[in-house]
Amino acid sequence: MGCHLTEEGAVFCTFAPAATSISVIGEFTNWLEESMHRIYDGNFWECTIPNVKRGMKYKFRVNRKDGISIDHADLYGFAMEKPPMSASVVENLEAFQWNDSKWMNKRNDCKNSALNIYEVHLGSWRKKIDDTWYSYKEIAKQLIDYVKRKGYNYIEIMPIAEHPCDSSWGYQQTGFYSPTARYGTPDELRYFIDYAHQNDVGVILDFVPVHFAVDGYALAEYDGTALYEYPHIDVSMSEWGSKNFNHSRGEVQSFLQSCAYYWLKEFHFDGIRIDALSNIIYWYGKEDRGINERAVEFIKHMNWALKSRDTSVMLIAEDSTSFDGVTRPVDKNGLGFDYKWDLGWMNDTLAYFKTHPYDRQIDYHKLTFSMMYFRSENYLLPLSHDEVVHGKATIVQKMHGEYEEKFPQARALYMYMYTHPGKKLNFMGNEIGQLREWDERREQDWDILKYPVHDSFARYISDLCGIYQNNPALYEMDYEDGGFKWIDCHQESKCLYVFERIGKTQRILIILNLSDKKQVYPLNAKDFTSMKLLLASDNEIYGGTETYQKDLSIISVKNSIDIQINAFTGVMYEIR
Repeated sequence: MGCHLTEEGAVFCTFAPAATSISVIGEFTNWLEESMHRIYDGNFWECTIPNVKRGMKYKFRVNRKDGISIDHADLYGFAMEKPPMSASVVENLEAFQWNDSKWMNKRNDCKNSALNIYEVHLGSWRKKIDDTWYSYKEIAKQLIDYVKRKGYNYIEIMPIAEHPCDSSWGYQQTGFYSPTARYGTPDELRYFIDYAHQNDVGVILDFVPVHFAVDGYALAEYDGTALYEYPHIDVSMSEWGSKNFNHSRGEVQSFLQSCAYYWLKEFHFDGIRIDALSNIIYWYGKEDRGINERAVEFIKHMNWALKSRDTSVMLIAEDSTSFDGVTRPVDKNGLGFDYKWDLGWMNDTLAYFKTHPYDRQIDYHKLTFSMMYFRSENYLLPLSHDEVVHGKATIVQKMHGEYEEKFPQARALYMYMYTHPGKKLNFMGNEIGQLREWDERREQDWDILKYPVHDSFARYISDLCGIYQNNPALYEMDYEDGGFKWIDCHQESKCLYVFERIGKTQRILIILNLSDKKQVYPLNAKDFTSMKLLLASDNEIYGGTETYQKDLSIISVKNSIDIQINAFTGVMYEIR
């Protein structure tokens, strides 16, 4: 499918059963029509055209039974023009020389290792001085070096398949096989990923298999019929004003399955994050409308096929439902994902930190509830782009109280997140305590780092990420019964939480005081003899009020030790 360069010329192929005729038009024909002919069972059209070169633009002119003729982009095209133009561009998939074999040979799904993801929108992480976008190649070094220095080991890129509207953030696509030309060529994207891999940073793609943009040059009514969408209006339009893929149709399943594998194989992405899985599981994403059985079977087969080809890739589900078995293997009647976003954890946690400290006595168990179910799936804890837009406020701004109170609470929140079982994801800007909601038209407010409170907060998040990656107790038994243990989760009136993370050879003790008062906690120390302070969120180097010793040795402790802990503070100790 699409356009492939051969010695005989460029071979063009498209799927359009209901079309009456189709022609290729392009720069190589002076935009005159070159007829295609039916092949196979008559549902596919093909032709070979000589003298076609890489970089040339083209479209398919599809003549419909209703007499209308529409010029379409190639739905399998490997590149497109920069929006608002919409022609496909001839590409050569074999041209790029990869240098990431060392990474590709060692990569894995991170089940027993640290997975700390920095979610990024390439067009608004940084911009050039003239407010234009960096290309994939131009941004590679500064972005990869930044995330590595800040303690992340993976990047998740928001959707970059071609899309007409910047404000859709890439979630309403027209070129499912085409990296957006906003940031350059497909080979420049390959360079970006190659550079990341050479620096031990993985790259995950946000993949959108639920719906597509309605623009007439793309998938909508491609051959004059509902070819990729549902034919019935009650299910064909999504809640976002786009068209829902008809996952019941074999050709649609093939289109999407091939697309997922294409990004993994041709661009060396290390995984895909499936957007809006609930809208695949349930009709319109609503449980009361019932399970979309054919769509569920599609996602099972796709995941099984992808993992069969390469077990090292990661399959991640954004799913807000309680559907059972999202991360269970397909052969055990699961959906076959490696990870599922824990949106329940995210909602409960942010709701808790928005409340007045006094009311946290009532909401105390919002922070313990996730510990009751976290073993049921392989969860990933996200503080994503969705939580810092549309009037929701940024993560720091969500914290209760005045400006000065927000930062110590945000530091405590992140300690809770990074010591909680499960892998991690943090959206760009969160790590510097950004106060302005994310806007895809503007770069992050990097100038706020000139203010000590933001600079200290950024240092804290970086140190926390480093501690997470360098202490196996925080990740190697994330999904095992013995990897987490409550020490005390019944301090409702004091808003104190005490728990342990346990690795194969390491134990880490965490104490959180999420009240607005300094408190003393009598810690039972019968089964350990020493404590080494790993991190205190109230350390003055992070904008706090205390100076902490690096090592606190406890010798001959018979029963307990009193731990003094400031308001809105978390402390983390390695215990032996």
